[in-house]
Amino acid sequence: MTTHSSGYVRDLATRARAASLAIAGLDDAGRAALLSAMADAVDAGRAGILEANAADMERAHANGTTGAMLDRLKLDDARIDGIVAAIREVAALPDPVGQVTRRDTRPNGLVVEKVRIPLGLVAMIYEARPNVTADAAALCLRAGNAVLLRGGSEARESNIAIARCLHRALAAHGLPAEAVALVEDTAREHVLELLQLSDLVDLAIPRGGERLIRFVAENARVPVIKHYKGVCHLYVDRAADPALALKLAIDGKLSRPGVCNSLETMLVHADIAEGWLPNALAEMQARGAEIRGCERTRALFPGASAATEDDYAAEFLSPILAVRVVASIDEAIAHIHRHTSDHTEVICSSDSAACDRFVRAIRSSAVVVNASSRFNDGGELGLGAEIGISTTRLHAYGPMGLESLTIERYVVRGDGQVRHADVPKVEAASAEVAVA
Repeated sequence: MTTHSSGYVRDLATRARAASLAIAGLDDAGRAALLSAMADAVDAGRAGILEANAADMERAHANGTTGAMLDRLKLDDARIDGIVAAIREVAALPDPVGQVTRRDTRPNGLVVEKVRIPLGLVAMIYEARPNVTADAAALCLRAGNAVLLRGGSEARESNIAIARCLHRALAAHGLPAEAVALVEDTAREHVLELLQLSDLVDLAIPRGGERLIRFVAENARVPVIKHYKGVCHLYVDRAADPALALKLAIDGKLSRPGVCNSLETMLVHADIAEGWLPNALAEMQARGAEIRGCERTRALFPGASAATEDDYAAEFLSPILAVRVVASIDEAIAHIHRHTSDHTEVICSSDSAACDRFVRAIRSSAVVVNASSRFNDGGELGLGAEIGISTTRLHAYGPMGLESLTIERYVVRGDGQVRHADVPKVEAASAEVAVA
């Protein structure tokens, strides 16, 4: 694809690429200390961040923004506390850089190692969530990378305010500000320019709605790791504990409906449906859920409206739950295979054989047994702040933490081994050119 490049993003990316060498040159202690300083800087700069976020929120309200997008944009003291805590948690994580993941000694005495190294320059393209500015910077820098950030126009002032805090910490450590490079001009053509920089950008990670992610994937000449949406399922098995199943449904759907690991569909085994489903759906409806169900669901719970096939493939990002009664675990698995987004699937069952079958049959990036879908999150799984969730089956699958921001290379150690002991003399090549 041809675009008219202003050179603005290429220049910024060139400087970020150079800054990545400075970050890669830091040792474990140096990168951890840098992140601690960044956490302090965000904490100290919260008044300016909140002021900038208030301006973004005012503009968003004026533009008619509502629902999940508005929730993701908003910052308050508690969310800034969360940003600071996430940076500190990443700083305290074990360093993946230089980690030897495999070591073999060959018959000829060569020692072959696989060793983690930084990716280099990671581009983040995201919308609404200003916390991503800090999370992405912390994770990329801790793993020895520089980061090129392009946030959405709706969070422009918040992103700039957070980046300024991070730049102060970099300057205090004698490091270039471009190690956290923010594309402040949010014009669309700059995204296209960024996505063409295959000579500078090692990996692009889009984070936001399906429309944004598809745009990035379809226009990129750089490697892209992505997930389009989170159509997450809860299967309530015939052997489910009724109280636990309701708890998982409420937490999965209603604790924060506008995030990608919230439940969108609940599948209920027919053997438990009649005794469990009416009261469970009444409780969820009383808590604010809108229920859309199959014919059997509506017969058991008349308060449900009719679900369409499109509903079973939808990421609602709101308190809407699609429900289907299934005749067996096989039917539940088949439904998930038809509609999955490869994000998160949950089984509630006391039957260990059913749980094992579900785990083996489902290929999604996280399969959860008797716990909430909301645990498919980098922080909850012990990764620290996550940079995103990948449903692309490449080097990273599922929540992406520090290890996902490194790659493995081979280091071969020898003491004089050669592959051929006797290499014949190479004859000079003929100057004549053979004609077919």
